[in-house]
Amino acid sequence: MPEDYQPQTLEAAVQAHWEQQKCFEVHEDENKEPFYCLSMLPYPSGKLHMGHVRNYAIGDAIARYQRMLGKNVLQPMGWDAFGMPAENAALQNKRPPAEWTYANIEHMKAQLKRLGLAIDWSREVTTCKEDYYRWEQWLFTRLYQKGLIYRKNGTVNWDPVDQTVLANEQVIDGRGWRSGALVEKREIPMYYFRITDYAEELLSGLDELPGWPESVKTMQRNWIGKSRGMDISFPYDQASIGRGGQLKVFTTRPDTLLGATYVAVAAEHPLAAQAAQNNPELQAFIDECKKGGVSEAAQASQEKKGMASGLFVRHPLTDERLPVWVANYVLMGYGEGAVMAVPAHDERDFAFACQYGLPIKLVIRTSAGETTPAAWQEAYAEQGTLINSGELDGLGFADAFDAIEAMLKAKGLGEARVQYRLRDWGISRQRYWGCPIPIIHDEQLGALTVPAEDLPVRLPENLLPDGSGSPLAKMPQFYQCQSPASGKPARRETDTMDTFVESSWYYARYCCPHYSEGMLDPKAANYWLPVDQYIGGIEHAILHLLYARFFYKLMRDEGLVNSDEPFKNLLTQGMVIAETYYREQANGAKDWFNPADVEVTRDSKGKIKSAVLKSDGALVAIGGMEKMSKSKNNGVDPQAMMEQYGADTCRLFMLFAAPPQASLEWSDAGVEGASRFLRRIWRLAYRHINSEPAGSLDIKNLDDEQKAVRRAIHSAIKQASYDISSEHKFNTAIAQVMGLMNVLEKISGEGAQNRALLQEGLVTALLLLAPICPHICQALWQHLGQTGDIIDAAWPACDEAALLQERLQLVIQINGKLRSYLEVAADASREQIESGALADEKTRHFLQGLTVRKVILVPGKLVNIVAN
Repeated sequence: MPEDYQPQTLEAAVQAHWEQQKCFEVHEDENKEPFYCLSMLPYPSGKLHMGHVRNYAIGDAIARYQRMLGKNVLQPMGWDAFGMPAENAALQNKRPPAEWTYANIEHMKAQLKRLGLAIDWSREVTTCKEDYYRWEQWLFTRLYQKGLIYRKNGTVNWDPVDQTVLANEQVIDGRGWRSGALVEKREIPMYYFRITDYAEELLSGLDELPGWPESVKTMQRNWIGKSRGMDISFPYDQASIGRGGQLKVFTTRPDTLLGATYVAVAAEHPLAAQAAQNNPELQAFIDECKKGGVSEAAQASQEKKGMASGLFVRHPLTDERLPVWVANYVLMGYGEGAVMAVPAHDERDFAFACQYGLPIKLVIRTSAGETTPAAWQEAYAEQGTLINSGELDGLGFADAFDAIEAMLKAKGLGEARVQYRLRDWGISRQRYWGCPIPIIHDEQLGALTVPAEDLPVRLPENLLPDGSGSPLAKMPQFYQCQSPASGKPARRETDTMDTFVESSWYYARYCCPHYSEGMLDPKAANYWLPVDQYIGGIEHAILHLLYARFFYKLMRDEGLVNSDEPFKNLLTQGMVIAETYYREQANGAKDWFNPADVEVTRDSKGKIKSAVLKSDGALVAIGGMEKMSKSKNNGVDPQAMMEQYGADTCRLFMLFAAPPQASLEWSDAGVEGASRFLRRIWRLAYRHINSEPAGSLDIKNLDDEQKAVRRAIHSAIKQASYDISSEHKFNTAIAQVMGLMNVLEKISGEGAQNRALLQEGLVTALLLLAPICPHICQALWQHLGQTGDIIDAAWPACDEAALLQERLQLVIQINGKLRSYLEVAADASREQIESGALADEKTRHFLQGLTVRKVILVPGKLVNIVAN
């Protein structure tokens, strides 16, 4: 055993041993309880960042701990390898996305292995490989044939210069992120998953997930957005529209129906198109509305504009003519593309009515009274008693709801229903680097699914995008094909799938990655699934987790899995944050400097007072703690940290600096402290191993000091076991080992009992740290003469008898202030403790001239004497 701790050499040797022995490859074993531990798969960007390191360090510690509990632990890893970043990199580097992606995977895989993660790499999944997306296409064809996937026109962001659809995040201030062209809203055919068919199950299923954070479940509930409301039809005014028909709206406030003073429709609505036929000004406004983003956020932030269409509808209860306005805040893709406007009781309608001089009619008595709104108040949106509503006056919300429904149903103009905010999931992407949609377009027969025997539809991997639409649409050898029904020339679909599709079922494929007879091997899938512990960032709380839950239910309904939810427990780890430093340029822009290039001065409390750039010695501004990012240049390279300190030090710091759910403040001093602690363990073990051999511990013949040491050992086991098992508090478990080390370092090396006690203490410390710092623990485990590998050792059991104390030292307080100490037998009675405390010499001194009013005893800790 070398005298000095040499992490790089040690870690390489341990990792080679793990790989040679295939220590982390697992198989289904009906005789062992399975535990499936999974961290969200990374996008192969080419370089690990500290967020990755923290995520995987947490997951690995959980997986290793569960293995020590005797479970059959699966911890796989793969790559979310399709997506726009690869196409963007291809444009910059003039390399096909496939080439860039596979090179990045190799590099990041080596980095992950350097961390020493207990991953079963034999199950590695890469979503851009055909052995993976083949089964995605297979499921698509099944769902399409069942009607759970359908095709319809959808409104998208269209870049007229690049001739491509943009994601919402690629629209910046109404312009394409790359071309700078004004973005248009355009309708194109798209494929949709009927996720709304599962809305109620997705909502109610959240109640069956006690292992999920409440904040995540709340976000999902809000996204699904269940509400009870009413469909209301406004008959067309035939004099203005020229034909019969109805304008349908949905509202959650039918009690305000008598306050409706106009209706608004989306620019794409048929009534808007009709009105614009002979109205160039209105047509110009509609064209303007079609520019800009299509996201709800874009709609909410833009200036609300509208124009009267000249058309009217009839109020369903009063038959009053209500004007139809075309408004840019109404989305065609949501509901019927129309809303009833009640300006007195809706803030958006109020602002619109004030802007265009439209009537505002108060019909609800709220806490703001009965005055017509002059300036908007939150109270105007409250539920209350109906006023100015004829025979409905005096009714509350619930009674008015029922009465209005009865009146509308009698006229055939409305009824109550439940609606969800959730919309069907549009998965069509007019991009190249994604899973091809397995559809063939036959001129006579329409859209046909690719037969199962012809799957996969392979994505060519040698294409280089030029930024102007998908290369697939310009590649006859890809899109020219034969109809599977008629054998006649047909056209293959050139859209690819949203990359959320790949990440919605990868966790299931890990269970049987080499299975070639189907999407999943039901036996293997049902052995491992659902995932016992899922770990990932809070930024995936809504869409990824919602789509993964939806996909799991689709697979269940195909008979592939036999449970309802994919993830039993969810841990959303906090961000890694670090100090930021910058200088402001003349034009207001900021130059950001990496913390490694800055020298700081701190006050007595450690707070940064000033900072200078090392290269020129001039001051830089302190930007505060923010999430590590390229934009703020405050990232720390994990590779450099591992090369300098070793993987165990990085893992120890990551798990000690904060509990998993909290943000972690990066600290160079904290990393150095973690390194010093591991060196302390190594030095103590080295000294012990190079002394006389340790024999067996004679528990019955320990003196008081030795009993105290053994009590510290088993107290650490008990508390660390509770901290890790209850809330994954590795930080406090590590603190227990640090406290134990303080005790072990004071043990005299003389005497067989002391050496045996130190052996027990060191072995315990290694076992408690094994999930966190696996390399050093494996090496010292062997040096201490233990058999086998520490990864196969059981988690240590607490000897409750060792925690028992024959005598206790209690604190004596007078009026809450420490005055003395009292040693008593552990089984001393309350009377014995009180009399002993009052008889204590120091106590008597401080009680001179005072009258004892009462004595408060905190068993095992203190005696507080209240006197005046």
